[in-house]
Amino acid sequence: MNILIVAATISEVLPFINTLKLKEKITYKCYIGEYNNYQIDLLITGIGMIATTYNLTKTITLNKYDIAINAGVAGSFSKDLPNGEVVNVVEDKFSELGAEDGLSFVAFNELNIEPHNIEKITNPLVNYPKTMGCLKKVKGITVNTVHGNEKSINDIIKIDNPDIETMEGAAFMYVCLFENIKFIQLRAISNRIEKRNKENWNIPLAIKNLNNTLLSILQEKIIF
Repeated sequence: MNILIVAATISEVLPFINTLKLKEKITYKCYIGEYNNYQIDLLITGIGMIATTYNLTKTITLNKYDIAINAGVAGSFSKDLPNGEVVNVVEDKFSELGAEDGLSFVAFNELNIEPHNIEKITNPLVNYPKTMGCLKKVKGITVNTVHGNEKSINDIIKIDNPDIETMEGAAFMYVCLFENIKFIQLRAISNRIEKRNKENWNIPLAIKNLNNTLLSILQEKIIF
C-alpha cells in the first residue's frame, strides 16, 4: 500500500521522519521510506492553501496513492480541545470564501453561484483506520489569516461555529476528494484561538502527540 503523508512544515513531522529514518528525495520537499509493509512518501508543501494545492496536486499527478494523511498543528476555538489533543477533522471549509455586504459577510453558498460545492468538504472516511475512530471528530475552517482579534473571532464563531482553524486543511481535503484519493486530516492542538499570546502555546506537546498518533495509525493493518 502506498501512503502519502502531507505536512505544511518539516518541524511538524520531524519526529516521524527521524523515527522511520525516511530519506530525502533528490526532488524537492519529499521524503521516502517503508514502515510496516507500507510504502511511505512524505510531502512538505509549505504553509497555506496555494502552496498545499499546488504541491499536493503535482505529487499525486506523478504518483499513485491509496490514502493521503494530512498531519499538522491547529488552533482551537473550543475549551474542550486543550493544547496537545489530537483530533480527526471530518469537515472543513474555506471560511473566507464569500462577499462583504456592508458590515455583513455573505457565505459563498448564499451567493447563488454555481457550482458551490467548494465551500464545505466532508470526509466520508470517518472512523477508519481504528485510531481515527478513537479521536474527537471536529469541524475545521481553513484561512489565509489566522484569527487573533476578539471581534473577528466572535464573528466567525457566530457564522461557522468551528472547532479548529488551520491554513491548509480544506485545500488538502478538496484536492483528495476530487482526485478520488481516500484521506485523513489529523491535527494536534497547539494553541487556543485568542489574541496572539505565544506564552499560552504548546507547540512541542502538539507535535509530540501528533507524531505518536501518526505512528499508531501506521501500526494498524489498513485495508481498502
